[in-house]
Amino acid sequence: MQSAGLEKASHRRIAGVLGALGALLALMLAGAGPASAHATLDSTDPRQNSVVATAPQAVTLTFSESVSLSSDSVRVLDPAGRAVDTGGPAHADGKGNTARVGLKGGLANGTYTVAWRAVSEDSHPVGGAFTFSVGAPSDTSVSATALQGAKADGLVAALYGTGRTIAYAAFALLAGVAAFVLVCWPAGAARRPVQRLLMTGWTTLLVSTVAVLMLRGPYERGTGVGQTFDLSLVRATLDERIGTALAARLLLLAAGGIFLSLLVGQLGQPPRPVPAKPDADGGAGGAAGDAGGAGDAGDAGEDAEAVELRELERRAAERPQRETRLGLGVAGLLLSVALSATWVGADHASVGIQVWLALPFGILHLIAMACWLGGLAALLVALREGVGAEVVDRFSRIAFGSVAVLAVTGVYQSWRGLGSWGALTGTEYGRLLLVKAGCVAVMLGVAWMSRSWLARLRSAPAEAAEVEPAEVPAPVGGGDVLGHAEDPVRQAQLARQQAARNSAGRERGLTPTRAGLRRSVLVEAVVAVAVLVVTTMLTNSPPGRVASEIGTGSAAAPVADAGAAAAPQTEPGRTVELKLPYDTKGRTPNAKGTATVTLNPARPGPNEVKLALDGTDGRPVDVPEVQLAFTLPDRDLGPLPVALTPEGTGRWSGTAQLPLAGTWVVSVQVRSSDIDQTTPTQQFKIG
Repeated sequence: MQSAGLEKASHRRIAGVLGALGALLALMLAGAGPASAHATLDSTDPRQNSVVATAPQAVTLTFSESVSLSSDSVRVLDPAGRAVDTGGPAHADGKGNTARVGLKGGLANGTYTVAWRAVSEDSHPVGGAFTFSVGAPSDTSVSATALQGAKADGLVAALYGTGRTIAYAAFALLAGVAAFVLVCWPAGAARRPVQRLLMTGWTTLLVSTVAVLMLRGPYERGTGVGQTFDLSLVRATLDERIGTALAARLLLLAAGGIFLSLLVGQLGQPPRPVPAKPDADGGAGGAAGDAGGAGDAGDAGEDAEAVELRELERRAAERPQRETRLGLGVAGLLLSVALSATWVGADHASVGIQVWLALPFGILHLIAMACWLGGLAALLVALREGVGAEVVDRFSRIAFGSVAVLAVTGVYQSWRGLGSWGALTGTEYGRLLLVKAGCVAVMLGVAWMSRSWLARLRSAPAEAAEVEPAEVPAPVGGGDVLGHAEDPVRQAQLARQQAARNSAGRERGLTPTRAGLRRSVLVEAVVAVAVLVVTTMLTNSPPGRVASEIGTGSAAAPVADAGAAAAPQTEPGRTVELKLPYDTKGRTPNAKGTATVTLNPARPGPNEVKLALDGTDGRPVDVPEVQLAFTLPDRDLGPLPVALTPEGTGRWSGTAQLPLAGTWVVSVQVRSSDIDQTTPTQQFKIG
């Protein structure tokens, strides 16, 4: 009955924690405001879609945050697809959030395309394109070859993403196994399987870090895998924030190698022997008894003193190991924090809102992930080696604490990255976050099953004790009873028998309960791999706050003198109508309805665009802000915002310059209040 009461109390505590976290998530998402993480294009000179009377001498781009530039970060192409820029873009007036490239003289009238690519402060490549016209708009045929540098090579992107995933897994293995040994199973430092896990984590993290450093240059610039060993690209990467982080990680791994040697060398030593109990019939005990001349009462007093003395001796014998574990634990914690910072300091947490809080929360998130996932790998080995229930109990408590830290920091990171409920399903970042949450939920379910296996293990004293492998004594004199010490065939046979006996001794530790617990932990570890893969994809995806802000900023501002000059020639029967339902989740009457976009003549070049917003009752609605943009994903072109001119309540018109044929994506950002907005999208083809 008492056990059932404790179990119910545990369930209530868990339900209370989950309820508090859910309420916290709802409050944080409900109060989310606009922010940015990846750099976004704020303004351009000349303005997007504008028509200038004379050719400019340079093109200047202004971003929402500082960016890193390469030799081909900004390219300007004429209507025939020829480059007309002078190359070598640089920051304008030394401002880190700008990029300027000069133009060749004598530019003819027509429409020019500007393709740009840079690296934002959070180390992620960003890119896009826009158009402007000199004199008057014209047809333009920008070739795919001219824009190929705007998209990462497929093989390079796959290798780069794989390297980042492996690095996450290696860090979890290295830090998690070390923590497991220090806190749960110090004797495991002497076991070869545990030592192999530690060395695998360290070596894999070293190799993957070098690979990411070499692949970063080709990944940023969209070149092929053949440029991996280009030292000029490596030097350029080292000048960036992510390059500095990777270099720091390599130096920390050198310190990590020293830490591992101390961990195995100190904890892997056998403990100092505790003095044995004195013999009652002789030795010190006998002498004491004879000298005292006391009876049974005196012997009882001496036994109590002997027990206390042995306890003091045991504590004295264990003190060096406790001090060693404490010192190694502090060193390992500092090393783990520093290694975590090499990820957090060059990722989403380093820019945007509340950086002062996002950085420590990101470090805590990574360390908790490592303690849980890496500890699972160590627990698999420990169960195979026949550890007792006490070791599993210790890890169970650590895992529970790690999950609690992951929940709190994960809720905060989700709020910071999403910004609104709509981004949870309307952006790639939000959908990946849902997949990660599902995987973590599966892991928690399997972990609950593991706790039931642990309860069975704890309730069976014969199974709860640690099981040591069977030791088989060697033959006297180094040979066998038949005197075949020098027979190599016989020696090989004896070696196989010895290995079989040791293996059988370990297998005896895998009772049905232990085997069930080990299978449950193995499932957790498999799902953990999926969590690491999704985590890598999340770090490579723009946060929902950024993805939902397509075409914001002054770059999308209307141009007063461009409306009439850029107007295309419409053609009857060539109109394409697109209906995009929207719902900002707000409480105002304009929060839900349909956005209707019409294009004419729906072919490459200038297109007349009309936008209409109607509420659920079919009547036009007015909103504080609306933005319209077009993107061509196959060519990594865009977003190309459209300068909209109001034509009454819920009605706008403008001109879209769509330079290439293909499958385009139209996005309409609708903001119904200060905090409620959404961005529905729809595909369409032009040819």
